[in-house]
Amino acid sequence: MTLITKKTIAKLHDVNQENCISIFIPTHRAGEKVLQEEDPLSLKNQLKDVRDKLARKGLNEDGINNITQPVQDLIDNSSFWREQSDGLAIFAADGFFESHTLPVHFQAFNYISNSFYLKPLMPMFVGDGSFYLLTLDRDNVKLYECMRHSFTEIDIEDLIPETKQDRVGFDYEEKNLQFRSGATGSGQTMYHGQEAATGKRKNEIKKYFRAINDGLATIFREETMPLLIAAQSPLFDIYKEVNTYANLMEENLTTDFSDTDIFEIHELAWERMEPVFDKVRKDHIAQFLDEQGKGTTSIGMGKILPAAINGQIEALFCENKADIFGIYKEENDLITVTEGEEDGTNISLMNMAAIKTFLKGGAVYLLEKEEMPNPNSRVNALYRY
Repeated sequence: MTLITKKTIAKLHDVNQENCISIFIPTHRAGEKVLQEEDPLSLKNQLKDVRDKLARKGLNEDGINNITQPVQDLIDNSSFWREQSDGLAIFAADGFFESHTLPVHFQAFNYISNSFYLKPLMPMFVGDGSFYLLTLDRDNVKLYECMRHSFTEIDIEDLIPETKQDRVGFDYEEKNLQFRSGATGSGQTMYHGQEAATGKRKNEIKKYFRAINDGLATIFREETMPLLIAAQSPLFDIYKEVNTYANLMEENLTTDFSDTDIFEIHELAWERMEPVFDKVRKDHIAQFLDEQGKGTTSIGMGKILPAAINGQIEALFCENKADIFGIYKEENDLITVTEGEEDGTNISLMNMAAIKTFLKGGAVYLLEKEEMPNPNSRVNALYRY
């Protein structure tokens, strides 16, 4: 599964044709609905609706087939449906086709306009801050750059000792140091093995971890991303003593490495980090509420869309599963809001505002009506200036 990036959004946004088709359906990873082939049936229903819309626009059968054949090919590809996630996004135009299997649940929906409908993809990019994950499993140390739906291992072999004995210079056997939960009367963690960790053994581990910290410092020097450590608590306690990275998380992620792969560790890590990144959304809402009436917020599409195009929006709040359609004249920023798509000449102004905001560096949040900072409008904006 290849996740959508900001570069992908920019590429899709640059496609402008008379008939740009966007299709979204919910999908299933496994279970009865996969066996009953509900997902390809859902896409088949959306494709039928798309073909009807294209016919009403005056496109002949050959023209319709030319654009939609890749979608039909997906429907007929049984192996494709055995490798799904939570949602499928499809973008098709004359000479252009992309499908994206994504960990986002979509409402079944299709849209035809002169550009693709990308607003449903925005949850991939908010509340999805980047963080480092360092796994400390005795002599097995790995560093990952993580986001909500993805992780990438960073090659650190040349930066850290390969094993503990490479650093401390003696035969080290893993069985020589074991840990148990519990504490002394002073509250310190208990260790047992051939040597007490409070003595020589602990100093050897600390020396090893200090070398790791010093090596990673070359990566962290200009960084501000949080660093989460996955390690047993005794090892984490020692690492904290030598750590020099200012953005180390105060608590470690405890996991049994012998019974957990990196995919599971990543999921556990995101559960730990999600509240940290959701704070940004909450802060944006609080700032909107505090600044209402001061000229740095807006709830009208007539003001919001030009501001989005000009890169003025810090945070855009869109009511989920709602839309605002109309006509936009770029030459004079003239905006006419309509009741719906009507004859297909209107566009989604909300989609346009969302993508312009995102590509200009703003955050785009899709919220339920009751979560909107100002629920009296389907779109709210917090300006940078």
